[in-house]
Amino acid sequence: MSQQTQDVDAAARRAHHDHIGQPHTRDEGPVARAEASADGLSTREAPLGPLGPPLDRRSTFVRGAAAAAGVVLVLAASALVYLARSELVLIGLALFLALGAEPLVSWLIRHRWPRWLGVAAVVAVGLAAATGFVLLVGPVLADQAAQAPAYLQATQDRGTLIGSLNARFGLQEYLTGGQAFTAGRTVFGALGSAVVVVVLAVYLLGDMPRIRRTAYRFVPASRRPRAVLLGDAIAQRVGGYVLGTVLVALVAGLSSLVVFLALGVPYPFLLATVVAVLDLVPVAGSVTAGVLTSLVAFTVSGTVGWTVVGFFVLYRFLEDYLIYPGIVGRVVQVPALLTLVAVLLGAALYGIVGILIAIPIAAAVHLLLHEIVFPRLDAVEAAPG
Repeated sequence: MSQQTQDVDAAARRAHHDHIGQPHTRDEGPVARAEASADGLSTREAPLGPLGPPLDRRSTFVRGAAAAAGVVLVLAASALVYLARSELVLIGLALFLALGAEPLVSWLIRHRWPRWLGVAAVVAVGLAAATGFVLLVGPVLADQAAQAPAYLQATQDRGTLIGSLNARFGLQEYLTGGQAFTAGRTVFGALGSAVVVVVLAVYLLGDMPRIRRTAYRFVPASRRPRAVLLGDAIAQRVGGYVLGTVLVALVAGLSSLVVFLALGVPYPFLLATVVAVLDLVPVAGSVTAGVLTSLVAFTVSGTVGWTVVGFFVLYRFLEDYLIYPGIVGRVVQVPALLTLVAVLLGAALYGIVGILIAIPIAAAVHLLLHEIVFPRLDAVEAAPG
């Protein structure tokens, strides 16, 4: 055996992976020579070797293969999105929650907290708030819910507004019939989905820096700096919207609770919780909450009912022109008309979930239009003649 052959065999043995394709023999022939060359490519900086030369894009075969692969990829992605649409919605909601908590974690990190501790602190505060709410309000809600049959019995009085509505639309039969069982199953399903979303959000929040880096690696290096600026701006708007919307909903729930307690409206804690939850839904949420709580208030007296109506009209004005712009509008920066159109389209496409994510998506589209599309269109000069 010549010295050259021995050198090739030695290099091939070094390049051959210890856990793949054993035993390694000289019978591999051309593969052994390729392994010898691979040993020379491997370095400490690039253990798997540098990038090879790019494919010739002018080749007819490469163009045809790329076009066919593109069609297959689009069809496969479309099928995957359709089959996993429910799971993708949960992942999207978890991402929105993670982006909403990211400003709090980043604030802690700027004050010298390690990321894992900042994430743990934010999650602990959230769980403590949820647990405190259940412990403080849960017994009250249970007690008030136990009084619901008496309220349903009162709906049979046709002399009241609720009684007349019950006689016309059959509200009591709907609530006490088979639909209640369906509603119960829906509630339990929603609770299960909520647990999945929260767990996913915690993992996404903890791994946010790596997710950010990986997403930007898909952008060519020449465009990556601009993509970083735009991507971070979009994430900041989405996170500000989520966090701000939760704060606005808390303001709505607490102010409603004060009014309900002062006026003696039945089930004040339950109704205030309904107001806070529905206020998370843009545009239509607070209106729906106002209608529902006003109907309950009218069972006390006409004066109490109209007072609650007046409160919600006044609060809606304050929320639209003072509270929401001060907390959320400054971050999202979406015109009111675009907000309304986005909510309508979101509701038509994906119901309540579409409504919740419509404004953040509109904010991202609005930013991209003003930073990319419009400047490029303005730079296009008209052709002479």
